[in-house]
Amino acid sequence: MIVYPLWHVGHQNEAGNDQSTVHVNEDGVFVDEQDGDDVKLLGIYSTRERAEERMKLARPLPGFRDEPECFVLEGYEIDEDIWTEGFVRIPPGE
Repeated sequence: MIVYPLWHVGHQNEAGNDQSTVHVNEDGVFVDEQDGDDVKLLGIYSTRERAEERMKLARPLPGFRDEPECFVLEGYEIDEDIWTEGFVRIPPGE
C-alpha cells in the first residue's frame, strides 16, 4: 500500500550565502528545522491526485500564499511488517 503525505514548509531560516531565505534548492524544497523552518503535515492521502488537489486548494490561502511552491509530496510504501501500530488489515468480506 502506498500513501502520500503532504507537507508544507514555512521558512524562517537565513541559509543563503547572502543571508537570504532559501526556499528551494537543487534537491527540491529546502528544509532546515534546526534553523527554525516550520514543517507541517497537511494530510495523508490515498492517491497522488488527491494530495495534488489539496495542494492546489492550499496555495492561495493565508499562510501558504507567501510560499506557494514549498510543498513536499512523496509516496511512502507502508510495510505491515515495519508499521504495525495503528495499522489493521481487514480481509475483504469481513
